[in-house]
Formats: sequence, structure tokens, C-alpha cells
Amino acid sequence: MRWGRRLQLAAVGVFLVAYSGLSQYSNSHAHARDLATILALAPMLTLGMVLLWRWRDARWALAAASGAALLCFCFWPQLTRNFSLVYLIQQLGFHGLMAATFGLSLLPGRLPLCTQLADKVHGPLGLAELRYTRQVTAAWTIFFLANAGLTILLYAFAPLRIWSMFVNFASLPLIGLMFAAEYAVRRRVLNQVKTGGLSATLRAYFADPR
Repeated sequence: MRWGRRLQLAAVGVFLVAYSGLSQYSNSHAHARDLATILALAPMLTLGMVLLWRWRDARWALAAASGAALLCFCFWPQLTRNFSLVYLIQQLGFHGLMAATFGLSLLPGRLPLCTQLADKVHGPLGLAELRYTRQVTAAWTIFFLANAGLTILLYAFAPLRIWSMFVNFASLPLIGLMFAAEYAVRRRVLNQVKTGGLSATLRAYFADPR
């Protein structure tokens, strides 16, 4: 791995740790509600702007950013009073979006998402790979739905600090653990087939479809 890529990964890791730490702090201290609200809104708004920029153009992204800024200004007191709910919506939005992305690709007439990624990394695929990647797509769907369900249960029945610790310090490691478990199973089930690593899969996922 080149030094440039290592530095990029290190920067992403530092950012995620800092974000999680600040989120935990702001969720645990009443005087930090403004910070908690900003941290809850920032990922959703940033993702929305990036997607609009990618799918439309800069004018759409700028218009949406202006509208979002105006809404935040007008409703900031309500948002800060309900910052934990905003953060819950962010978490459920992420897990729901991922579950829908994997799950909808399993519908009749569609190609499972993991099959698409595997074909980009080391296609064409054999029958065993097609069957396995469909099963993995279903497993990822269940995984994200389970995370969403657990997030709701902890929000409803656990203290806020416990729920915050889960979403800030357990959600991403669980995704990493799922990747590692799937890779181990893949090596065992498809031991006669060359398998791509995580970095190759991520490059295929984020590659420009155009």
C-alpha cells in the first residue's frame, strides 16, 4: 500500500474517532446541545449535497444547501431541543438506506448488489459465486435491519449515554466485523475461487458508473 493511501486511511480513521468522541460528549452533556445538533445534521446534509452534485449539478446542490441552511436557521431551537431524535433519524437513515440498497437489489429481475461488486472485481462469475453473492446480499440486508432495530430499542429503553455509546463506538466496528466475517466465510466457501479484498470491493462500489 502506498504512503498516500495510508495517509488517507489514517486521516479517515482520525476523523471518525474525533467525530464519535465529540458526538458522545455532546450527547452526554446538556450544555452541548448545539454541538450535538450540528453533528447530527452534518452527515445527512453533506451526503445529500454530494449526491445532488453527483446526480445533478452544482446548482442543485447549492440550492438545496441554501434551503437547508434557511430551515436550520428557522427551526434551530426545535432542533436543539430534540437533538437526540435528530441523531436517531440520522442513524436510522443510514441503516435504512443501506438495507434498502442491498434488499431492493434482491427483487426479481434485478442483480444482487454483492453480485454486481464481485463481477466488477473478478468477473465473470460462476454458478457457485452467483449463489453465494446473492446469499451475502441477503445477509447484509438482515445485518443493517438488525442494526436499525437495535438502535431503536436502545433509544427507547436504555439511557441516552448507553445508546450514544452504541451508535458512536459500536456501529462502525460491527460493520467492520461483518466485513471480516464475510471474508472468512467467502475464503472457506469459495476456496477454489480467487477472492478480492475489501479495498478492491470498495473501489468497485464507489467507482463512477458512467
